Amino acid sequence: MLISLQALRALAAWMVVCHHFMQIFFDFHASGPIGQFFTDRGAVGVDLFFVISGLVIFLSTQDKDMPAGRFLLNRAIRIIPAYWLYTVLMGLMLVGMGDWLPHSAIDLPHFVLSLLFIPSENPGGYGLYPTLNVGWTLNYEMFFYLLFSLVFTVPQRYRPLIVAAALFAVSQVLGQYGGASRFYQNNIIYEFLLGIGIGVLYRRGLIKQALWVPLLVVGVCAVVIYYLPPSNRLLNWGVPSAMIVLACVAMEPWFKGSRWLKSLGDCSYSVYLVHVLVLYGGWLASQRWQLNPYAVFAVCVPLIAAISWCSYVWIEKRLYQRVKAWTDARLARPASTPIA
Repeated sequence: MLISLQALRALAAWMVVCHHFMQIFFDFHASGPIGQFFTDRGAVGVDLFFVISGLVIFLSTQDKDMPAGRFLLNRAIRIIPAYWLYTVLMGLMLVGMGDWLPHSAIDLPHFVLSLLFIPSENPGGYGLYPTLNVGWTLNYEMFFYLLFSLVFTVPQRYRPLIVAAALFAVSQVLGQYGGASRFYQNNIIYEFLLGIGIGVLYRRGLIKQALWVPLLVVGVCAVVIYYLPPSNRLLNWGVPSAMIVLACVAMEPWFKGSRWLKSLGDCSYSVYLVHVLVLYGGWLASQRWQLNPYAVFAVCVPLIAAISWCSYVWIEKRLYQRVKAWTDARLARPASTPIA
C-alpha cells in the first residue's frame, strides 16, 4: 500500500479516537476550541476511511481474476477475526458493567446480528449501531465488498461502472423497505466510489507527483470540512475527503520509505476497533476515582497504541496468514478421483 495512504489511515483512526473521547467523557459538550473541533469534525475520519477503502480495494484487485467467493473469503478473513474478538469483549463489558456505562445495553439477538454485520436497532436506544458501536462502518464495508465481488464476472474496463450501478441500485431499493434497510440509503456509502475514481486516475497515470499544490488542496479541503456540517455527508465531507486522499497520493514521494508511518497505518484498523473499549475503561476509572479526564486520556492513548500493535501483529497479520494459508490449501486441493 502507498505510504501516504497508510499515514492518512492512521490520522483518520486517531481523529475518530479523539471524537469518541469527547463523546464518552464529555457527552460532546466541549469546553475549548480543540475539543469542539473533535466533537464536531472528528467523525470525518470515517469518510477518509471509506474513500481509502474504495481506492485500496480497486487497486489491489486490478489485473486479478478470481471467483467472487474467493474475494469475499479473503476479505472476511481479513476483517472478521479482530472484529469478532472485540465485539465479544465489548459484550462481556456490557454484561458485567453495563449498569455503569451510559446509553449501553445488550441482548442476544442484537449481539448475533452484530456479528453477522446486519444493521439492527441497538438495545440502548441510540440507533442502528452494533454491540461494538464503531462496527457500523464495517456493515457498510461488508456491503461494499459483497457488491464489489460482482466485478469479477465482467471485463476489467467495465468494473467501476458495474460497482457504481450496483451500489446505487441496491442501496436505493433497500432504502424503500424502511426499518434496518434504510441504513444503506445513507449517501456516505457512495464515498467508496470516490475512492474507486481516484484509483482509476492513479492507474491511468493522471495523478502527477507534486508537493505545494497538493498541500494547498489539503488546506482548502480541511477548511471546507471545518465550516460545512455533515448534513449532506457525501458532498460536504466525502468530496473534500476524496480530494485530501488524492492530494496525499500525489505527495507519495515525500512519504515513501517512512517505516513509522507504515507501522501507524498497519495498526489503524485495530486502533479503530480497540479504542472504544479502552476509553470506556478509562471513563469508568475516572468516575470511580474522580480523575482528570485529560490525564486519563493521556494514559489511554499509549495503551490503545500498544494493544493495537499487538492486535495487528498477532491477529491481523499472523492469524490472517495462517487462516489464509489453510483456506488456500483447501481450495487448491484437487478433488479426489473416484475409484473405478
